[in-house]
Amino acid sequence: MLDTTLLALASLFAGCIDAIGGGGGLVLVPALFASYPGAAPATLFGTNKGAAVWGTAWAMLQYARRVSLPWNALLPATAAALVGSFAGAWSVTLVDATGLRRILPFVLLAVLVYTLLRKDMGRTHAPRYHGRTQAMLASLIGAVIGFYDGFFGPGTGSFFMFLFVRLLGFDFLHASASAKLLNTGTNLAALLLFGLTGHVWWPLAAVMAVANVAGSLLGTHLALRRGAGFVRGVFVCVVGALILKTVWDGYLGTR
Repeated sequence: MLDTTLLALASLFAGCIDAIGGGGGLVLVPALFASYPGAAPATLFGTNKGAAVWGTAWAMLQYARRVSLPWNALLPATAAALVGSFAGAWSVTLVDATGLRRILPFVLLAVLVYTLLRKDMGRTHAPRYHGRTQAMLASLIGAVIGFYDGFFGPGTGSFFMFLFVRLLGFDFLHASASAKLLNTGTNLAALLLFGLTGHVWWPLAAVMAVANVAGSLLGTHLALRRGAGFVRGVFVCVVGALILKTVWDGYLGTR
């Protein structure tokens, strides 16, 4: 009972953080591993997806009510992200991810440094492309990052946000809203795979899902009220935390 309560609190906090700048898995996945150290990793990852997908979807719905989104570009991008996630999950059964684990901290560091140096980046919503071009670029982002999510995963939401800002000219608020839609697609793909193989503890996932949605409501409220600058600040903090985690996973934790 105590473990369930603590995981519900962790899920609430994860939902809040994820709704603003991504990175909810930084909170919830370690909490699951700490609570059930003897469980199969796939089961803990699957249970995490069973909770997180609801918070991400709910955040997307809340953003969609208040932020104008280019659905003609985002819907095909979501489909591409879902297909990419399936392809990545299949590829990880064939290829060792050790190399990616070791290079990821440097990729994240480049994202962080670039964001900090470009102080005005993502503060103003000024889409660079429209129509078919925007849809094609958004779908390319969806496919590539969707594949990465299925293959490895950490920082998926943050990568979606960064690329929507950098390549498409979105501000961080619109990028966060768009990322939620694509991330919902990749989470659904992963949840389907985990569910079909029996790697989801559904009763626990249900409790955490309720808490995750509550956190998501709080996070979207803060993001919509405080605007793109606030989302940018949370994004920087999340990427910084991801760098520390991936350094540990890729180098220190393997010793």
